[in-house]
Amino acid sequence: MDKTSSIFGNEIDRKTIRAAFKQQKKFLKKFGDDRNTEYHLAAVDHPVLTPAFGGKLLVLSENPMENLPEKPLIIGNIRMGFGHYRISMAFASVAHKMGFTPLWFDLNSFPETLCTKIISHQNDLYSLGSRLSQKFPLFNLLVWEKLNYEGFKKLTYNAKDQAVSELMTPLFNDFPKNTPYIATHVWPSQSAVHAGMTNVVNAIPDNWPMALHLSEGALHTVQTSSSYIGYKNLRGFDKKRLLKPMKDSDILYTGHYIDAEMTDNIEEDCKKRMERIESGKPVRFLLTVGGAGAQGEFFAKIIKALISYIKENKASLYVNVGDYKGVWEKFLSSIPELNDFIKKGRLTEHFDNWDDTKSFAEKELNSDKNCGEIHAFWHKDIFSAVYATNLLIRCSDVLVTKPSELAFYPVPKLHIRRVGGHEMWGAIHSSEVGDGTPEIQDAEEAGLMAVRFITDKNLLSSMCNSIIKNKNQGLYSGCNVILERF
Repeated sequence: MDKTSSIFGNEIDRKTIRAAFKQQKKFLKKFGDDRNTEYHLAAVDHPVLTPAFGGKLLVLSENPMENLPEKPLIIGNIRMGFGHYRISMAFASVAHKMGFTPLWFDLNSFPETLCTKIISHQNDLYSLGSRLSQKFPLFNLLVWEKLNYEGFKKLTYNAKDQAVSELMTPLFNDFPKNTPYIATHVWPSQSAVHAGMTNVVNAIPDNWPMALHLSEGALHTVQTSSSYIGYKNLRGFDKKRLLKPMKDSDILYTGHYIDAEMTDNIEEDCKKRMERIESGKPVRFLLTVGGAGAQGEFFAKIIKALISYIKENKASLYVNVGDYKGVWEKFLSSIPELNDFIKKGRLTEHFDNWDDTKSFAEKELNSDKNCGEIHAFWHKDIFSAVYATNLLIRCSDVLVTKPSELAFYPVPKLHIRRVGGHEMWGAIHSSEVGDGTPEIQDAEEAGLMAVRFITDKNLLSSMCNSIIKNKNQGLYSGCNVILERF
């Protein structure tokens, strides 16, 4: 199924086509060719996914999968940072509520396959670029920002990706072609279409239209009106010509992709936030370090800005370092005051204990503490590492995050420096709908803005009111809009 030479009726030049298939051959030579290998899958329980969402994890099996579970929904994703996993969990949450059985299909989790070898290789390069962009401003300015903002936007980039995703189809052997399938990254979407799947949704993240995310043959869903216009018209995807647009049947504006339990409890959670503000309780900050582990130094400066307020019982701090334990160890070495909190029993490390993390988040929802505390979270398991943030969001007052997928979540947000130019539009959208700050690129200013959430009650209460208003307008119901189509 050729998706390289023409994209939505727009012809691709021969030079790009040659380059696309040259890259395909390069991967075949580097990793081997398994296109004629017959892989099979099995759906098994998972300690995080199954209790939370009734979900099953798809793993390799020696035997064909004879039957899918009742009312299945395949969620195609990859581990590339935390964002695509988090969006997948949002769909799993809403799907479970609507009676589906979510099937977690991570194309980056089958190390013996060509598919995973390619994705892991690409992921390693992306993670390296993310870390370098935070350490070296010149590299960020001249290379990383341009690649993320302009390079990924080109239609020719999509043509090359399509040729590579053709190599990822052997894993789809056991699926009936019409099985409902949602992809939270473009490669699982493209590969599903190449494999002949006919009921594919390509759930596009972020708020900056890029050809990188195109998957002709799938329904493209977007979270904002501005994204809809950009994608529908393929606007700016080729600087040398105006492109033919997508058809109406190719794209749908849905609103944000948010977990059911988060959306269902918006009013109650915002009410508790405003009650804490009015009664002078410590303001609860949640700092979540991204999946590339790229912003440790930036977060350290924010923690330093909040330390005195935590001592004075005006703030509390939750820090989720995901599966990057080394980030927390760097915090301990660079912020000596943290060790003082440990000695005084005001800092608790919730490390690699999922039951403890869940229990803590549940208790915090209804706690009424007057004492400022620090709680650190680290989990070796990637699912726990990602979902810990989701649990902690509900009992937090302010989420401190780069403007990636979390920019769309219904919690007051302090947006810090982005990792890649495409992310800045998440903060722009969030600030416009009133549930977050603009992007703050300077660490010292970000620390001052964090303090503002403590000293200015109106800042937090205004965001809470906006979140409730947005919910009533359906802004956070994107997953529901999509799943109702199956």
